[in-house]
Amino acid sequence: MLDERKKILLIDDDEAIVTYLVTKLAKNYQLASTTQPRTAVALAKREKPDVILCDIDMPDFSGGDVAAALAEDPVTARIPFIYLTALVSPQEAEDMAGYVGGRPGVAKKAPLAELLKRIEEETAR
Repeated sequence: MLDERKKILLIDDDEAIVTYLVTKLAKNYQLASTTQPRTAVALAKREKPDVILCDIDMPDFSGGDVAAALAEDPVTARIPFIYLTALVSPQEAEDMAGYVGGRPGVAKKAPLAELLKRIEEETAR
């Protein structure tokens, strides 16, 4: 049976965050995830996600590094990309019109409904 749900690639160096978000999002989406941001391009090429959720603040290879690597590859460059961040509060993210570091973003402490809304907005483009 073919799974018609949209697919998300989740990238975060914190295994607890990955586990939590996979649990929360699995009801609505297919998921692929990694705690190794350097594998993002290869994983995105293999999984062909509809959207990528990526932590912005990771040591050694930041969310900005991931975004740049994805943008350099013609296969992954057009995949919608959303930053996840603990660096700003949900209110601060809202004050920045939902953009963090020049890209769509969601605070990690935002309600799940806000994350789902952002995913739907980005995959509808």
